[in-house]
Amino acid sequence: MLPPEKIEQLVSRHAEVARLMSENPDQETYVKLAKEYAELDPVVIKIGEMQAAQSEFADLAGMLADGDTDAEMKEMAQAEMEPLKAAIEEHEAELQILLLPRDEADAKNAILEIRAGTGGSEAALFAGDLFRMYQRHAETSGWKVDVLSESAGEVGGYKEIIASINGTGVFARLKFESGVHRVQRVPETESGGRVHTSAATVAVLPEAEDVDIEIRNEDIRIDTMRASGAGGQHVNTTDSAVRITHIPTGVVVLSTEKSQHQNRANAMKELRTRLYDMERQKVDQERADSRKGQVGSGDRSERIRTYNFPQGRVSDHRINLTLYKLDKMIAGEGLDEMLDALITDHQANLLASLGDEV
Repeated sequence: MLPPEKIEQLVSRHAEVARLMSENPDQETYVKLAKEYAELDPVVIKIGEMQAAQSEFADLAGMLADGDTDAEMKEMAQAEMEPLKAAIEEHEAELQILLLPRDEADAKNAILEIRAGTGGSEAALFAGDLFRMYQRHAETSGWKVDVLSESAGEVGGYKEIIASINGTGVFARLKFESGVHRVQRVPETESGGRVHTSAATVAVLPEAEDVDIEIRNEDIRIDTMRASGAGGQHVNTTDSAVRITHIPTGVVVLSTEKSQHQNRANAMKELRTRLYDMERQKVDQERADSRKGQVGSGDRSERIRTYNFPQGRVSDHRINLTLYKLDKMIAGEGLDEMLDALITDHQANLLASLGDEV
């Protein structure tokens, strides 16, 4: 339970921010205030709901304590107090979650990177399935997906595909998808009907903005080259592909669309994102080293999920959750249930770690 003075501070700051926004500040100040207001608003709404329930509970308790209250009224008051008590506890739990330390990247767009792992052509096909899963999920969520670069598999799917996903709360929803995804199924090319196991890696990175990472011109080398492709009059005729090398870190990014101007913009976006993610991982590692039980180390080397087609199940090994909804999951329709469970688990672990610190 939050101390009353803390609740008062939050409500007062909410009102103060609203007042400052109404005084027509400059654009930069307004954007900062609007962001703070958006973070405080759901908290203050929840505080109001909790206080209303607490006030009603106190009134009913007063009726029970009042010697002038008749037996029938006391019985009614007693009956109403039990659900109110449960509602107050629920409001308090929800308020705790709203006040958890926020990942500053949660509100950002995301860069999605999927690469075929072990398994040859089947791994590339699975990488394609994963990309379509996230693409369809993005569409139903009202997000926009733009492919930045892709390398097709020999029989379909992708050896590698990188895309940006833009929308509200994209990174907050998808950030726990990073890791090794394993598939168990009979490949289309397998005549014997044997189940094969292959894998693909998924990385979800918060998209960096210009203000997040400063990239100096002297720190990058930009090369143009002819784009490769399946054929056609525009392939290998112009130097449209752009490769940017960040000299201090050795990070190399490539964009291979038709427009050289767009390729440069895409490559710079991806470079900023990769450098930003490196900084985030560095900070995450420092926190992990200094605080026991740190959640979310950023290690992508471990298998996180298995998609078993013969049994129609998807198992997330981090939270021991198995859903027998593989068809819906791979179609992007059932992904929300898995994402909600991962987020809830993360919040529970974070609450527990904060409790340990206290």
